[in-house]
Amino acid sequence: MKHLQINHAAQLPPLWIRCEPSDPKQTIWLGAESLRNGNNLSGIRLHTVTCNGPLSNNNYSIGLEELKESHRMRHHASDLTVTGFARYGFLESTSLDSLTQEDSLIPLERNIYADFAWEGVKMKLQTPPLSSAALLTVQIASGSPLSSVYEPNRELQFLLSLAEILKNGLIKWPKAPGTKSAVELVQKLLKDLKDEVDGLKSQNDDDTEDNTAAVIGSMKTLFSQRGDLDFLELLWCNIWRNVATHEELVKCFSLVIRALQHGALQTWIHQESNSLLSKLIKQSYHGKMETVSLDGDSPMQMLLEIGLDKMKRDYISYFVGKELAMRAHLDYFMSTSVDLQEQVHRIQKLHHVLEIVDNCLDLIKLEHENLIFLTQSCINYYKENPLNEKQAFQLPVRTSLVKEFYQNVHPQIWRVEISSGQGPKRVKTMWQLSSTPPAEHMHPTNGDSLDDTEICGNKEKHFVILSGCSQVEFI
Repeated sequence: MKHLQINHAAQLPPLWIRCEPSDPKQTIWLGAESLRNGNNLSGIRLHTVTCNGPLSNNNYSIGLEELKESHRMRHHASDLTVTGFARYGFLESTSLDSLTQEDSLIPLERNIYADFAWEGVKMKLQTPPLSSAALLTVQIASGSPLSSVYEPNRELQFLLSLAEILKNGLIKWPKAPGTKSAVELVQKLLKDLKDEVDGLKSQNDDDTEDNTAAVIGSMKTLFSQRGDLDFLELLWCNIWRNVATHEELVKCFSLVIRALQHGALQTWIHQESNSLLSKLIKQSYHGKMETVSLDGDSPMQMLLEIGLDKMKRDYISYFVGKELAMRAHLDYFMSTSVDLQEQVHRIQKLHHVLEIVDNCLDLIKLEHENLIFLTQSCINYYKENPLNEKQAFQLPVRTSLVKEFYQNVHPQIWRVEISSGQGPKRVKTMWQLSSTPPAEHMHPTNGDSLDDTEICGNKEKHFVILSGCSQVEFI
């Protein structure tokens, strides 16, 4: 390639050829890479990867001792290193029949698996010993109705809808999950607060049908509802779940502002609240309130502000309360020095951290020290990167911590590598069993297809991959 004008001996890149598995050995890849001695090309290493499958029985054609003997004979080796690798998934398959039609349209992208590596494999499909090195990988997208924090995600989605309306204009009013009248709920909230101040509200008031706690809704989550909700947060909970139109939102805020102006609302709010409505409440303490217009986008911005304040405190309560992070660790996500759109974006990133951490706590009962490591990894990632729900986070764990999840199930991947030689002369033979095709271009043979029920069900179909290499020395 003289046109490149390279005067020194350039290293040849590896060459891989994708093959149709139509030959007797069902070859799917052929590879070659150069071997160098200093600047000199001394030889070439050739790779062959074959695949047999899908197979629906346990006849895997060759045993571990046969693999070792084949490697010895092929490479004239005496000292062998035998290492094992296994991957197990930790999420149970859940029937979509248990979900509503609306929920079943949401992708169930939750993926938690552990990789185990160990030396001294004793037999094919050996269960990883407790001495194995274990690496947990977590990849969870927000929004699954199976998630432990599904309800807070719905609250976040409403918040995101408000931000989108303010950014691009009203296209469609966001659908609220509740069925009650937001105006009537706000009226009741104001009346209850006034009755409480006047000493008229009974401490044994058992009207849970319209009680604020019932309005908030029961959450199937470890992300528990805070017990220190102030007036604005209670107002948010009543409105976001039930407001059906922009006109209804205007009526809700008109009721609140009128009550403030007439001195009929005397309530407390968190000191660090930054919303316009919180400023009006603080002004009402001194009997002087500025005039606020409820025309145009003002009501939606007011609602977005109190929702942001509320959800920020929710996340602080969770991460700090469970001792997974210090308040200072969350300053990036809590900052008010950026505009509302950026604040919403940062809260969305922090919610993804919540999805990952809370689901790991709920599904595999991760120990506290592992949860701290995982939380910090996610927080540090999102301080530097945009939202990416396909990002896979990894953390090393003790094998004993997850042994109950893998000892009685089949691995998604099980592999043994037999190697010999040192440095550039190192060669290896690999045998692998997997529940999915090992290459994108490979399709099940004989017109057979391998769907999820066959992978996870009783048919136990698998692909068997055999990889070997050889070296050719140049004279």
